[in-house]
Amino acid sequence: MEDNILSSNKIRHIHFIGIGGISMSGLAEILANLGYIISGSDLKQSSITDKLQSKGIHINIGHSPGNIKNPDLVVYTAAVEDDNPELVKARSLNIKTIDRATLLGEIMKKYPYSIGVSGTHGKTTTTSMISLIMLEAGLDPTIHIGGELGYIGGTTKTGDSGYFVTEACEYKDSFLKFYPYIAVILNIDLDHVDYFKDIEQIKDSFANFASHVQKGGCVITCGDDSNILSILERISSPVITYGLNNKNCTWSAKDISFNDAGCYSFTVLKDGKEIDTIKLQVPGMHNIYNSLAAIAVCYQLGCPMSAIKNGLKKFTGTHRRFELKGVFNGVKIVDDYAHHPTEIKATLKAAKSNGFSKIWCIFQPHTYSRTKSFLNDFASSFNDADFVIVADIYAAREKDTGEINSRILAEEINRVSGNAVYMSDFHSIASYIKDNVSPGDVVITMGAGDVYKVGNILLNGNLASEKSAV
Repeated sequence: MEDNILSSNKIRHIHFIGIGGISMSGLAEILANLGYIISGSDLKQSSITDKLQSKGIHINIGHSPGNIKNPDLVVYTAAVEDDNPELVKARSLNIKTIDRATLLGEIMKKYPYSIGVSGTHGKTTTTSMISLIMLEAGLDPTIHIGGELGYIGGTTKTGDSGYFVTEACEYKDSFLKFYPYIAVILNIDLDHVDYFKDIEQIKDSFANFASHVQKGGCVITCGDDSNILSILERISSPVITYGLNNKNCTWSAKDISFNDAGCYSFTVLKDGKEIDTIKLQVPGMHNIYNSLAAIAVCYQLGCPMSAIKNGLKKFTGTHRRFELKGVFNGVKIVDDYAHHPTEIKATLKAAKSNGFSKIWCIFQPHTYSRTKSFLNDFASSFNDADFVIVADIYAAREKDTGEINSRILAEEINRVSGNAVYMSDFHSIASYIKDNVSPGDVVITMGAGDVYKVGNILLNGNLASEKSAV
């Protein structure tokens, strides 16, 4: 592990290009709390930039060479191109520049007990669970989450201890810039097909990530995941496993039951011995797995079971993870970030266990590459929904090549379950929902883009006025 850039006395002023992003803003806030001078820029003003400015961080809206006021370090996001005027200016002045993932790795080096939570699915939820348990145990961690956790008032909390917990994202191998004390691997699935060529390349990356564990640390991972099991022999650090089906797992669960809200209770076991009873406040079988990972991490850190139980009891979800947005004419409006077939199935299964009269799913596919590569998998992911409305693809970082569109996806879903329709306009979707739902139904806006706006239209009652805004 290389020397920490941030340990240099020469680094006092850090400038962020794209400071309004979830992760960038969190890192900026952490470093400001640690005493660094922070400035930044973003293309547009937002509630995030407003929050940072209220904390004394100077932010420019728009990118300009004049925004570079002789900082010691410039940090940029993956979305920033090489011709960005601020990046060009910084490099012309020989100012050190690093990307967001590198900065996060550098921050982690400042903490002897860092936890990096990786996996194709469940990172935000599991990181949040771990954070709440650690807070309950009095460990006072510094926290960096990829979603908003109400309990800490956002995505970030700066603690006063040697503990740091963060998500570790595999996209573009970002997590290979981290050297955690505990590496968590929740699951390995094919995703990010605009970067990874196949599942073998993804498995190689996760195996590489596991090799970054610090001396004295460990890997905590799911013993039920076949892709994980296939790389275990390549991991030299101690491995602690959890699962429901593999009897050889260190941590497991039995006596599983759920209440009317679909929230599970279970007896947790360590090495086959009953330890305690856990009651979750979030629905879905997948959250048993997430909670077992959190239990394994926090037990390894010395947290008592009382703190583990109470921390999990306090976890009621994060922003955009099966988040109840409100009630419209007796119909619950839920928003969920699911944008991968595995996540869609898990979310809809959780919804089905809640006993809603009908499940309406408004799905916005995320990126053309993912939609094209997983077309068949998407087609069979909506069986637990009664009605599916497919909105236009959210392009994110990609350009439309004309090879795939949402109309094609809706046709493929209909071929499997016959319950889908394509609608392009959020206003039309909201009007259709309003005219067809009944009390006791649930409407789930689903995707990583801006599909949540449909729920906002319904809840705000401004079907007419929102037409031009969506």
